[in-house]
Amino acid sequence: MGKTILITGASSGIGAATARHLAADNEIIVHYNRSQTAAETVAADVVRAGGRAHLVQADLATEEGCRKTAEFTRDQCGKLDVLVNSAGGLLRRLAARELEWQWIHDLFALNTFSTMFMSSLCIPLLEKGENPCIINLTSIAARHGAPTATIYGASKGAIDTFTRGLAKELAPAIRVNAVAPGVIETPFHDGVTPPERMAEFRNAAPLKRNGRPEEIAGAIAFLIDNLFTTGETLDVNGGLFMR
Repeated sequence: MGKTILITGASSGIGAATARHLAADNEIIVHYNRSQTAAETVAADVVRAGGRAHLVQADLATEEGCRKTAEFTRDQCGKLDVLVNSAGGLLRRLAARELEWQWIHDLFALNTFSTMFMSSLCIPLLEKGENPCIINLTSIAARHGAPTATIYGASKGAIDTFTRGLAKELAPAIRVNAVAPGVIETPFHDGVTPPERMAEFRNAAPLKRNGRPEEIAGAIAFLIDNLFTTGETLDVNGGLFMR
């Protein structure tokens, strides 16, 4: 029996790769904010791979957008097996001495508040699902810090802590895990990470390359399928961070 899966931020990058990876025999809710054409392409790929697709547009950095997405999922599907909180971004880089109050708020709203509130709103739907789980996206930036992305790392660090707390609170009915990607070659870095910085990341990694979104999608699929894993953050970063 196929799964009903909501993937936020599914129009590009890791979210899009995850939708495609999980498409076969599943029902995928493809959430997007601005990139409608890209989201439609992802939805078409899901259908081509043997799945069903629904599109929902909303700004998850707002309470209204989160509620709209959860209500759409309820009205279209009635239940949920998997929530993948993939929506997020860096917005722009700022040094610590340059921080702006509104920018901090906007960054946390996009990366952290959306994950927390979407998880909360989807609990009743997940309780109706089969082997339900939540997968959150954190970041290597939460592990070792990242100059000019310090607040981004903090926003992802909050998700790491939230994942463990929620896993305990929702057990045994709903599993909650996270994936912490390293540097992944996606549009996430467009306009905020210069090519020379991307090259530095590649050279610093023991595997001597940056990651591909499909590799994060594979890690997400593992956490969905492994029924004895909860409260875990899986690091997938080419060896940039080891523990």
